[in-house]
Amino acid sequence: MATITRPLPGAVPLNVPRPQFSEYLRWSVDHKIIGVQYMATALFFFIVGGALAMLVRWELLTPALDLMPDGTEYNRLFTMHATFMIFLWIIPMMAGFGNYLVPLMLGAKDMAFPWLNAFAFWLIPPAGVLFFLGYFAGQAEAGWTSYPPLSTLFSGDGQTLWALAIHLLGISSILGAINFIVTAKNMRPEGMGYFQMPLFVWAILATSIIVVMATPFLAGGLTLLILDRVAGTQFFNPAQGGDVLLWQNVFWFYSHPAVYIMVLPAFGMLSEILSVHSRKPIFGYRAIALSSMAIALVGFTVWAHHMFTSLTPALRIPFMITSMIIAVPTGIKVFSWLGTLWGGKIRFTSAMLFALGFLSMFVIGGIGGVMLAAVPFNIHVHDTYFVVSHLHFVLYGGSVFGIYAGLYHWFPKMSGRMLNERLGKIHFWLTYVGFFFTFFPQNMLGILGMPRRVAVYAPEFQTLNVIVSLAAFVLGISTFVLLINMFISIRNGRVAGANPWRALTLEWATTSPPPAHNFVGDPVPFKNPYGYGTQAAHAYLQAVEQRFGPSGVPDTDVTTLAPKAEPEQK
Repeated sequence: MATITRPLPGAVPLNVPRPQFSEYLRWSVDHKIIGVQYMATALFFFIVGGALAMLVRWELLTPALDLMPDGTEYNRLFTMHATFMIFLWIIPMMAGFGNYLVPLMLGAKDMAFPWLNAFAFWLIPPAGVLFFLGYFAGQAEAGWTSYPPLSTLFSGDGQTLWALAIHLLGISSILGAINFIVTAKNMRPEGMGYFQMPLFVWAILATSIIVVMATPFLAGGLTLLILDRVAGTQFFNPAQGGDVLLWQNVFWFYSHPAVYIMVLPAFGMLSEILSVHSRKPIFGYRAIALSSMAIALVGFTVWAHHMFTSLTPALRIPFMITSMIIAVPTGIKVFSWLGTLWGGKIRFTSAMLFALGFLSMFVIGGIGGVMLAAVPFNIHVHDTYFVVSHLHFVLYGGSVFGIYAGLYHWFPKMSGRMLNERLGKIHFWLTYVGFFFTFFPQNMLGILGMPRRVAVYAPEFQTLNVIVSLAAFVLGISTFVLLINMFISIRNGRVAGANPWRALTLEWATTSPPPAHNFVGDPVPFKNPYGYGTQAAHAYLQAVEQRFGPSGVPDTDVTTLAPKAEPEQK
């Protein structure tokens, strides 16, 4: 790939108009508008799911039923909380980032299949409507895992609507994943090999492979579940020749890889953000890229560790081994990120703070995961709050912290405005402290034996539950700081310029926001998108600034690329 020592070809006007608000409310085949549609929809369901979480923690302030009339209502509450957060917040939000950024990072005009891209998004709102209709038909109450016979015999018609909605969301994910795979394969510019792609694109590619391979299994299981409920079949009824463990195997064969569907894109965001905001070349580019593919492969061998209590002893050992092996490629990423930070010129922007928060919280969640991979410990804490803590350290401390870091990093590109850094830091500290004291004490509750998914618990657990609930309310308040920041910044935020972070990947080599087809002419990518601290990188950034004018974060030394020049990475 050529090193740019001249202004990039195809200059674009600096006064690119923002899309009209109405464009985000109707059908569009522009990947940028679709990306924002994904993210806005996901944020709406995040608020709804978060409100349900606040009700859960309100109920758990005392050992007795206070807010809910009975345990059934509580079951419905946490079922829909988990469903919204997983299927309508994290997964669509990651798809939104992918839709907006992947074509820009590859220097493409759009996704490979623009119409299919739009169709995949417009399957999501009807799915959300089906979930809400469940409240009028007897909402699903079997948890997000929906184990039979709870989901076949003891739930209302809302459970059927729940399964149909998940079906729609699965189809949306599969169509989007096919689009990402073809885009990464066919839409790269001349000279950009696979090992010159940004690491976020690698992460989206690995995620898409998991989606295409795993989601059909969930669709098959949901089809059997619906048939059992509406057609009288007995696939999951042992008394009629069915097998209740069939659902567990099919569900977890999707749902454990689904953890990586939710966290791999955040891994990709972290690789981008840590390198840019520490002004350091990424440490171990190929190791990070290939570890994403390793996670996609090994992730399909660990599903049964969710079933240690129902497996025969002979089957537990192989799944214990694979569950520990899956930590290796993730550990490679963590050490590579630490190597990237080491000796860097770190700028503690809001994006960087959330990235560092991700790193610390996800490691805690990962340690909990290795503990749960050990059969004796897993059986001891099975269905306790230790599992709840581990899940949230991975998916909130990991995925959601990654989403926040990505919003602060790429919001200037999407809107043309900078988010307010003071509000961003308030948002970070409220989130970090609130999250830690919400979920870390749950480890102790789990080890002491408090079961999850119950509204009535032993009185000796109340003190820790009060701490958890108060911290959860702080965590809930933190979300509104972000929303206020976004609202204020869109209207009155400081103009960002094309490349406020002086980054080297291609999405920053066009205006903020980008024009309709991203670039005028064919963009020339820099040969090493993480080659900070080199003369070639300095020349490239000068060429970008000749085109768009200087831009940078105020009150920081944006002209110094690194503490010292380092050799380019091979």
